[in-house]
Amino acid sequence: MKTLEKYSVDQYGFYGKFGGAYVPEMLYPNVEELKNNYLSILNEDSFKKEFDDLLSKYVGRPTPLYFASRLSEKYQTKVYLKREDLCHTGAHKVNNTIGQILLAKRLGKKRIIAETGAGQHGVATATVCALMGLPCVVYMGEVDIARQRPNVERMKILGAEVIPATSGSKTLKDATNEAMRHWINNPVDTHYIIGSVVGPHPYPDMVARFQSVISEEIIKQLSNDFGIKHPDYVIACVGGGSNAAGAFYHYMNNESVKLIAAEAAGLGNDTGKSAATTQLGKEGILHGSRTLLMQTPDGQVIEPYSISAGLDYPGIGPIHAHLFDSGRAEFISVKDEEAMLAGIELSRLEGIIPAIETSHALSVLSKKKFGKNEVVVINLSGRGDKDLDTYIKWGKY
Repeated sequence: MKTLEKYSVDQYGFYGKFGGAYVPEMLYPNVEELKNNYLSILNEDSFKKEFDDLLSKYVGRPTPLYFASRLSEKYQTKVYLKREDLCHTGAHKVNNTIGQILLAKRLGKKRIIAETGAGQHGVATATVCALMGLPCVVYMGEVDIARQRPNVERMKILGAEVIPATSGSKTLKDATNEAMRHWINNPVDTHYIIGSVVGPHPYPDMVARFQSVISEEIIKQLSNDFGIKHPDYVIACVGGGSNAAGAFYHYMNNESVKLIAAEAAGLGNDTGKSAATTQLGKEGILHGSRTLLMQTPDGQVIEPYSISAGLDYPGIGPIHAHLFDSGRAEFISVKDEEAMLAGIELSRLEGIIPAIETSHALSVLSKKKFGKNEVVVINLSGRGDKDLDTYIKWGKY
């Protein structure tokens, strides 16, 4: 068995050849401050106690691990759903925002900024800012604002200022660009809560650590509730990849557990309307780290496309670029139509309407054959409330 170090970050912020911190000079002090302090803060007993207490009493952890009997019967395998959709705010994102707001307070920061695509990270950030009494600014692409209106209003009700990103494709990439510009202009008193395992080191490692509670719970729940030592497969959707990083985290060094990441193929990888980074991307620098990203021969970022706002991103986190490059994880492309059908199927078979991001992971059941006695854990990263308008416009249910 290979050691965990093969898949975890090194002292320079790299996962294999991916990662690092490629930032403008103006941001260097911010990133260095985080890099020099995050591990010692995360390991403080008082931090761990406050973090764990909030996850339990405020977020509602542990989230259930649910045996989906009707889904299992249909696909002739054993399907378990990790119910991150039952977290406060409706998705896994709050695990990370709780951790980062506590970190920001210990660093003496007075303001919070964030980016969001599907809006779940924006809502989770606005939520913890309200909880801690800190002002919050969220950048969101104009296109995403239109298709995720309920989450926009939730952020505003919680007291956040939502600023539209109007450049490029007006989606997640552009919101991230705007948030980074804001941070450059407000480097001293502001903390940027990045919502995924992207960005300069130490963000990918920090976010993965906060989300690792997902796989930590899966291990205990499979053993205590079902008498299962470990799953055969863990499946999660990947845009930037925070929910997948959390679901994979404690299994990365156990190669008897196969890891599957579902990417958004949009209208198809050969159509120019896709966000399947591992199939269409090349090595390059995106938002402060070396990773795989969709780009032209001269290095310009290619605009991604997905029906899912949360997967509409031209790259993946360096953790996932390394898992792909090393062969540790299998990456499967899922088209819009396949994802939407999988979301409706879960709704009809189990009475759970999933986020469209999660529907991409669910679609893997129809694209890959699993054994009758194999244990397949799917991270149900968010609920579908925010996507009702997209489901309605799609209309095939």
